[in-house]
Amino acid sequence: MDIEPDTKDWTWVLDEPCPECGLTSARVAPFDVAPRVEADLPRWIAALERPDAGKRPDPTTWSPAEYACHVRDVHTLFAERIRLMLDEDTPRFANWDQDETAIAEDYASQDPVTIAPQLVAASEDMVRTLRAVPADAWGRAGLRSNGSEFTVATLAQYYLHDLVHHLHDIRG
Repeated sequence: MDIEPDTKDWTWVLDEPCPECGLTSARVAPFDVAPRVEADLPRWIAALERPDAGKRPDPTTWSPAEYACHVRDVHTLFAERIRLMLDEDTPRFANWDQDETAIAEDYASQDPVTIAPQLVAASEDMVRTLRAVPADAWGRAGLRSNGSEFTVATLAQYYLHDLVHHLHDIRG
């Protein structure tokens, strides 16, 4: 059985606490996102070291390894978007379909041992990107392909929710 695509617009997490993972993104100061990413990275690595890291808990739920692939790609995508927001005035982001990416990149067959260093490298790049945001640039804007507007600050908070939520998903 295939994984059902996630079609929800998760931007509401910028206004409300997430009832599933418990994070209230708006309460996290944007400059606190990088240290939080660093603090949570060992939990991701520990999840990839589990003997069942490549196994789905049920046919319709990603394995910890698949979630880690997704998070690796989220690190990369959001670092690119933040750099774009710093370099251009109100850029429009290309659409990214996480479910299509999971299939195209065959997340389900990727080896947790291979994923771990990729995840670390992508995480470290994102942390460097966040730490390089000038104090006066957190308000710079960018637009999702559906027209949702983010600032660098809200994009960082939205990004953090994705990481925290998926740690919750894998019980990491």
